[in-house]
Amino acid sequence: MAITMYSGSVPVFLQLLPAISGCLDKAQAFAESRKYDPNLLLQLRLAPDMFPFARQVQQATAHALAPGRIAGAQLPDLKECSSIADLKARIATTVDFLKSLSAAQIDGKEESSVTVKLGPNDRTFKAWVLLYHHALPNFYFHTTTAYDILRHYGVELGKRDFMGQMPG
Repeated sequence: MAITMYSGSVPVFLQLLPAISGCLDKAQAFAESRKYDPNLLLQLRLAPDMFPFARQVQQATAHALAPGRIAGAQLPDLKECSSIADLKARIATTVDFLKSLSAAQIDGKEESSVTVKLGPNDRTFKAWVLLYHHALPNFYFHTTTAYDILRHYGVELGKRDFMGQMPG
């Protein structure tokens, strides 16, 4: 099988996003078993200059939209999250959106230009650069950091929790 923009990205997002949702379930159970509000986890961070947990998950979902940007699809309106339930809904919305994309909408557009708003600025990428050098590395960074925050604060998670259900 040849690796295409679709096969090299969408299945990855569809594997790790549900895994992060599962980590959220474990985080909620962890907090409830210790009798504190699970939503307190949303503000935890690894270092003072890093985004908090909620923002890590939100950033992961935002980067997972790259195939939709390449396809020229109408992107879902992802809301800011103030609870674990909000984060789970945002992940579910992103997963549903990704499942709606087909390989035909993405593959073959490697050299097309895609403009993305990064902070206050617009930046234009070749589609393959956006996907492989911006979106995927950022997605891995934010999903890993979210996982690491939960582990650091004691949520019992393992590698299988991070990896989720692998295809095949």
